[in-house]
Amino acid sequence: MLTTLRIKNLALVADLTLELQPGYNAITGETGAGKSILIGALSLVLGERADRTLIRNGSDGCTVEAAFDVPRLRAPIKEFLDHNGLEPCDGHQLLLKRAFTTAGANRQFVNGSPTTLNVLAALGELLVDIHGPHDHQSLLHSARQLAILDAFGGLDPLRERFANLLRRRAALESEKNALIVDEKTYAQQLDLLRHQTGEIAAARLRPDEEAELERQHRLARNAARLLELAQTSLRQLRDDDNSLAVQAGALGRTLQDLKRIDPEAVCLLSLHEQAVSFLRDLQSDLSHYAERLDSDPARLQALEERLNLLQSLRRKYGATVAEVIEFGERAREKLENLEHRDAELDRLNAELGKLKGQLETIGEELSAQRRKVVPKLSKAVARQLADLGFNQSHFDVTTAEVSNLESPIPTSGFDQVEFQFAPNPGEPPRPLRAIASSGELARVMLALKTVLAAQDDIPVLVFDEVDANVGGETARAVRDKLRRLGDQRQVLCVTHLAPVAACASSHYLVTKGTKLFRTVTTIRPLGKEERVTELARMLGGQSEVARRHAEALLNEGVGTRPLA
Repeated sequence: MLTTLRIKNLALVADLTLELQPGYNAITGETGAGKSILIGALSLVLGERADRTLIRNGSDGCTVEAAFDVPRLRAPIKEFLDHNGLEPCDGHQLLLKRAFTTAGANRQFVNGSPTTLNVLAALGELLVDIHGPHDHQSLLHSARQLAILDAFGGLDPLRERFANLLRRRAALESEKNALIVDEKTYAQQLDLLRHQTGEIAAARLRPDEEAELERQHRLARNAARLLELAQTSLRQLRDDDNSLAVQAGALGRTLQDLKRIDPEAVCLLSLHEQAVSFLRDLQSDLSHYAERLDSDPARLQALEERLNLLQSLRRKYGATVAEVIEFGERAREKLENLEHRDAELDRLNAELGKLKGQLETIGEELSAQRRKVVPKLSKAVARQLADLGFNQSHFDVTTAEVSNLESPIPTSGFDQVEFQFAPNPGEPPRPLRAIASSGELARVMLALKTVLAAQDDIPVLVFDEVDANVGGETARAVRDKLRRLGDQRQVLCVTHLAPVAACASSHYLVTKGTKLFRTVTTIRPLGKEERVTELARMLGGQSEVARRHAEALLNEGVGTRPLA
């Protein structure tokens, strides 16, 4: 759920933090108070293009931040974060931030990781559906409509099987295209691959050898200096008149005298013996080290030649020796395929033929299942639309085959669907995208969301003007549907109707006032008495009759629900 929305310097909002609750959240206020700013801010933080004219006058930029509580992180979101290199959620909190300035700078972050606007928008589609005049209206796109039909019919597993087969076919066709070349190109590719594989194989590379070679080269290049330092160290240990060995002997005799006077000082003599032993070990190891030093110029040259070879191969085939080895393995596989081109083409053609049959079978089954689901979805949506005041409307889903096995095939199958709606009798159904009334479109979306509540996994639904041009029983139907959706999702609804607001489990009031001679929009949650006052205003005034009506609506709408 969306837990927090913070807006800074957007339109009439100076600095506003909105703490939201689960369930159905109603947002009300006078016309022009700034309710639409909240929806606009949420759209911005979900990746909508920024309109810099909305930056508050006198400010250089604006920011919008949103926090989502994801206690049971849905797999698509976790996979999305991993796939796009974004930080994982900390404490089940998904944090989004959007900032843009008057100078044109535009930045967006997910869990503190900078990202692109396209990535932010794609993540937003997994989190929130916004329906109203300020949404991206994903439902108007044919691909989204097809996904809704498949979700309603439980066809996603079949659809995924088709998509997997299609991806496999694309991979095989890519392999096949790489083999189908003219004879001159074929000969050139053979020569190149043979040269590459031969050069890499002749080098007999080991993944970790470069670091060891560099170490050996460094020692060989500095062998004379290392020998000088080792011999100097040995002299300081044993040969000089003032060597450590001589000083250690003198120290030992002194400690012996100390022990004769104080027998308890024997521990000091023991430590001295250990130190002398360590010095002898150091002397022995230094001697062996000096003996191993090799100042042979031929060895140094051999090491330099090997390092030069590795660097040459890295320039051609990869940044590291491991990448060069991997390149060689891939080149060897390509070479084997080319050398056995005819047999490989036969294998690929056989697999492609098998896949073609599987795609045809699964694609036709998917199309057949969709045709069975269409009337069920149409009837279910029509029933919901009747409750929302469209008693004589008509909703239909048309299907058409848009591709076949010989043309480019989308991963969704051979079909395209179009949701069509006729709100009034006597009118022909038209595509949803042709509906001019935002109120009608919002109610169609509400009907679909109610039908799809069990299948849809988008956790936050936002409705703006869902109750436009409705009243009476239709308003109550809208209320009931929003309340039921709130039992399964978090719902935010900007509304002008008291019955629709009264059933919300949380109610927020947007107001516009003056602060320091500037107009400012604010929002705050309402308690029960404040809700009565606001519902009475929405009903037309603060008369006793209006307040009693408001109290009745509140008791009817909320019932035993806890009030925010």
